[in-house]
Amino acid sequence: MKKRLILVGKAASGKDYARKICQQLGLKYAVSYTTRPPREGEEDGKDYLFLQPEEFEFMIKKDQMYEYVVFNEWYYGTTNKQMEEDKVFIMTPKGLAHLDSSDRDESYVVYFDIPENIRRKRMEERVGNADSVDRRIEADEIDFADFTNHNHIITLPDFTKKDIIKIIKENVVVSSIEDNENIYPNRRTISHRDYINNK
Repeated sequence: MKKRLILVGKAASGKDYARKICQQLGLKYAVSYTTRPPREGEEDGKDYLFLQPEEFEFMIKKDQMYEYVVFNEWYYGTTNKQMEEDKVFIMTPKGLAHLDSSDRDESYVVYFDIPENIRRKRMEERVGNADSVDRRIEADEIDFADFTNHNHIITLPDFTKKDIIKIIKENVVVSSIEDNENIYPNRRTISHRDYINNK
């Protein structure tokens, strides 16, 4: 059994949907720091911790970041404190590669490998997308080339809450799972905005 769950996937693959399920089950999510502009509907401190580039660079200088990457000219990162205390993470392949061997051994990595046509449709439907669809797809193809650093792979775009619960119960050390079927139904019937904004 692993200490933490790490979600990895290309844009609009469902990482954020899975993350929200984990949070509703009582698992603490490490909210990533980023210098990317917020998308419509995103909340500072909930979806991301939005910083100015100079603020992020100050944290790097003070050795507060456990890992960080630059993606499409924006910083994304996780602090040392988050890595020690939190249970659920979203990372890129580059960020994952920064984990030391002991932390990687203590992590269960789930890779969301969803077909491009579905991800493209989701991105095109997003409101307030801060980046172009083609640019994100191209960048993802480079970042995920030959990616094999995972423990589990999800290829079905309509994966369910039960799928995520099963992964957690079988692979991650948790004190309890506060399952509430009224928060997220078994099928993907959350709001349209949440659906199309799946990461």
